[in-house]
Amino acid sequence: MYSFPVICGAGKTEVLFAGIEAALVENQRICIATPRTDVVLELTPRLMDAFPQIPIASLYGGSEDRYLFAPLTIATTHQLLRFYHAFDTLILDEVDAFPYTVEESLQHAAVQARRPDSGMIYLTATPNAKWQRECRTGKRACVTIPARFHRHPLPVPEFVWCGNWQKILGKGRLPTNVLQWIKERLQSNKQALVFFPHIALMEKALPILRKLHPNMEAAHAEDPERKEKVQRMRNKEIPMLLTTTILERGVTFPNIDVAVVGAEDLIFSESALVQIAGRAGRSKDHPDGVVTFFHYGKTDEMLKARRQIVSMNREGGKRGLLDP
Repeated sequence: MYSFPVICGAGKTEVLFAGIEAALVENQRICIATPRTDVVLELTPRLMDAFPQIPIASLYGGSEDRYLFAPLTIATTHQLLRFYHAFDTLILDEVDAFPYTVEESLQHAAVQARRPDSGMIYLTATPNAKWQRECRTGKRACVTIPARFHRHPLPVPEFVWCGNWQKILGKGRLPTNVLQWIKERLQSNKQALVFFPHIALMEKALPILRKLHPNMEAAHAEDPERKEKVQRMRNKEIPMLLTTTILERGVTFPNIDVAVVGAEDLIFSESALVQIAGRAGRSKDHPDGVVTFFHYGKTDEMLKARRQIVSMNREGGKRGLLDP
């Protein structure tokens, strides 16, 4: 079993291509499993472009491919429950993400879905403290990629105090500096993701922000139109998308800034904040996105997230993976 700690936006999917090709040449059956449907939908067209001659099954709840037998399968971790000793190589993407991390049945399914002599590869941009320690001490076989493919550093989050923003929101307003941040993006025609810790708070903010632009939208895990809204964001039909942690990972927009309103909330763990920051600056044409954490008091998770990003930038520089 191998672990690949890879920073957000490094191109970890593309790093797999040569290995997948070698396995396909040997008539092996490969599965890339990931916790969320959004990520399956993101990965499928990229793999289809890379392997146009290979049948690819894309499996998630409601998928039309559920009975398709294919040499390459991209699936949510829940779909692994349907397989027994089926794959020669299993690649677990976003292995630190919910629900895989908390549901033992999914972890058991990953074991059962593999053939006894199969290979297992873990991919993550945010390894937990135990994995980081095991990688440092050599107890876990791992490869670390501390820089993005475009050779620019990761955007480092800026911490901005915004007062008791929930109290202000309860009065039908947003903090002045949050509003100013949003207005600047609208005026410069720069798309943005704005993260909120809870759906109810996000939905209170939406009508306030629609006064600035009528095409503002909000998306969350239970939103039946979430996929459509994400696509409209990609099509630049939406100037700014409010969201929860559902979009912290697995989605790519080429040129966005990112804000977190209420970054002090307990839902924003170190890994969640690193993933959120990783939404910005992913494109080689726009590598310098802005990340702002608006807060009502700094937390250890915020500080650890920034330290992790700074540390990766430092390591990338030392290894000559960043342009001067």
